[in-house]
Amino acid sequence: MNKTILSVLMFVFLLLFITSPFAALAGLMFILLAGTCFYVLGNLFQAIIGGDANVNKLDRK
Repeated sequence: MNKTILSVLMFVFLLLFITSPFAALAGLMFILLAGTCFYVLGNLFQAIIGGDANVNKLDRK
């Protein structure tokens, strides 16, 4: 779940950076925005379905 929250926060900060008046590379940032949209939607979909978002966790019993 932490990965999902982190990716949503990164997405929000990216939106703030794109809409700021000092975004000189706005065209490139919109391409980056499209990529992060897919990334965030994938993480949210995985969290809603109930899959484990932390794929690096070892399951030791």
